[in-house]
Amino acid sequence: MNNIYNTLLIVQIVVSILLVVSVLLQNRAEGLGKMFGGGGEVFRTKRGLEKFLYYFTVILVIMLIVLSLTLLKLGE
Repeated sequence: MNNIYNTLLIVQIVVSILLVVSVLLQNRAEGLGKMFGGGGEVFRTKRGLEKFLYYFTVILVIMLIVLSLTLLKLGE
């Protein structure tokens, strides 16, 4: 039981590091100008690496939530 807990804990750390890296790698577009309504684009589709990073980030978030809940349940 302790071995599974430690393995899941290490996997959770790796997933959280990958999540931070994937969020930092995502395109920031125009930066603060976009936050205040600038940029001029109403709708833009994600393509290529940007699309991959978006879905990869969503998958990592789901994995982190599942791992956290599993570790919480195992820690009881």
